[in-house]
Amino acid sequence: MRATRIHLLRHGQVKGFELKRYNGQGDIPLTALGRQQSAAFAGRFQHRKLAAIYSSDLLRCRTAADQIAILQEAEPVYKEELRELHIGDWEGQSWQQLQKEYPELWQARLDDIVNVAPPTGETLLQMAQRVRPVIKEIIAAHPGGEIVIVGHGGVNRVILLDAIGAPLDRLFHIEQDYGCHSSIILPTASPW
Repeated sequence: MRATRIHLLRHGQVKGFELKRYNGQGDIPLTALGRQQSAAFAGRFQHRKLAAIYSSDLLRCRTAADQIAILQEAEPVYKEELRELHIGDWEGQSWQQLQKEYPELWQARLDDIVNVAPPTGETLLQMAQRVRPVIKEIIAAHPGGEIVIVGHGGVNRVILLDAIGAPLDRLFHIEQDYGCHSSIILPTASPW
């Protein structure tokens, strides 16, 4: 049996990218560059036969998935479980504003990014517990296939950390710029 290959894509650049803020699960539109990055993904896979295309159901990810799917003559599958970390009351607020309004909670999250949640949001551990079952399901559905998953910075980092067997507290040791493309090749006995 062939190895399973996952192409893990981060959505393109979003409007307001220049502000250090949490977008969370808000449906933030792409910039012109973000739309170009999505189109470039489509071109990258144009001559490959993909087993499946999965995406977060948020527009910033769907854009790339839709463009890839057109050239593949396939239907993407949108998964709510692949959404970014639910950041709760902090959604849309700048880091500077949050440091000022929630100094103790901000520091607590820096000290324990895995287990401390923003008000009405989820912890990184809760997000990982939401994402992991759907990744297992996707891999099991396409053994030996080539799969595209369009996701978010936090979600993609969790998937990559699991692939290399690293703990969640290493989240920010993995870079995930807008338009990033990471590949995971899973042998028949995968970590999932």
